[in-house]
Amino acid sequence: MHHAPPAGRTGAAPAEWDTTSLDLDAYLRRIGYDGPRTATTDVLRSLHRAHMSAIRFTNLDLFLGRGVPLDLPSLQHKLVARRRGGYCFEQNLLFAAALERLGFTVTRLLARIRRGSTTVRPRSHAVLLVDIDGRRLLADAGFGDEGLIEPIGLHPAAQSSVGAWTWRVDVDDEEWVLRSRRPDGWFDVFSLRLERHFPVDFETSNFYTAHHPRSAFVGKLLAQRGDDHVRHALTNLDLTTQHPDGRHEHRRLTPGELGPVLHDVFGLTLAGHEEPQLRAALATATAEARPTAPATL
Repeated sequence: MHHAPPAGRTGAAPAEWDTTSLDLDAYLRRIGYDGPRTATTDVLRSLHRAHMSAIRFTNLDLFLGRGVPLDLPSLQHKLVARRRGGYCFEQNLLFAAALERLGFTVTRLLARIRRGSTTVRPRSHAVLLVDIDGRRLLADAGFGDEGLIEPIGLHPAAQSSVGAWTWRVDVDDEEWVLRSRRPDGWFDVFSLRLERHFPVDFETSNFYTAHHPRSAFVGKLLAQRGDDHVRHALTNLDLTTQHPDGRHEHRRLTPGELGPVLHDVFGLTLAGHEEPQLRAALATATAEARPTAPATL
């Protein structure tokens, strides 16, 4: 029923994924990790949490008119050297490279965002499958507010609780589905099939995500952050805070509040010239806002 990706690898990256250019020490310093460098479940869990805590989910550079290259030197320069955030393709491809350099066996996959809906959307989300001693774990350091904080086993009815949040994995026809528990029941996060993907598949999906007018990442500023007890999501000037008991707090920011909120809530620091650029881009986005079909990821 479910076709597994090719097995037999022992941590080395497949030929199409060259991870030799990664400065592993710099990456580990960036995420604040100084623990063991062995390919174990505990180390994977610690690395996943450290990455999530240090590198924020955002499309800030894309919103400011910059591209989203996925080659490893570009990812390292942006997310590690410049200490910026990024979205799923950037974050999970960087994370995968680090894991492989540490000896983990990683398969890069593409998933369909559900966000509570079973509408078929493009495969526009990058996730990772990690094999450790015969056990398969789903890792995703780049989803955003409702994403995994630690990896979860990839088998039917697998559950993982971190802090106040719980996720589980189910099977829906031919797809694996990651669900998040909310006060009113289970909420579909994304779905995927197990099959091998190549860099060109990620480049194609990334181009759609970064350029298609119906993409949720085009024409608006996004920043998200989830931790053990609260989730924050920013869309342009609208800030939403989600609590485990179902409470949602909404606040409309003033343009002057945007920089401090990006820094204090999301850990994103703007360069001096970027704040006026961001305000101008927001003014343009607001003026050009158009009623269209619902955005897709």
